[in-house]
Amino acid sequence: MVSLHLRLVKTYESVLEALADPTRRAVFDLLRKGPRSVAELAAEMPVSRPAVSQHLKVLKGARLVTAHPDGRRTIYRIDPTGLSALETYLQRFWGDVLGAFKETAERGLDPGESDES
Repeated sequence: MVSLHLRLVKTYESVLEALADPTRRAVFDLLRKGPRSVAELAAEMPVSRPAVSQHLKVLKGARLVTAHPDGRRTIYRIDPTGLSALETYLQRFWGDVLGAFKETAERGLDPGESDES
């Protein structure tokens, strides 16, 4: 059980690290619009093709994108399961926020108010 959670932590951390870079986020956002080759991505980016390739390598390592050969080029697309570990991690925070809101509402306090006010 512990090893399962450690794998989940490692996965969402690699997703956070991969998406921390603004250029990688831009590449990822372009891929949200549909599959593209490195050349197609580079044509829409202010960085070189080799730089786009390096960013794709990081995104692929974080399991955010997949690569499929298509003749002499490789087509990249978003891996729909790639964000699931991050989503699971963030859902825990959402549950905490909703729980705190429910508790505040049941006590009849305004959301910005505390018991000590």
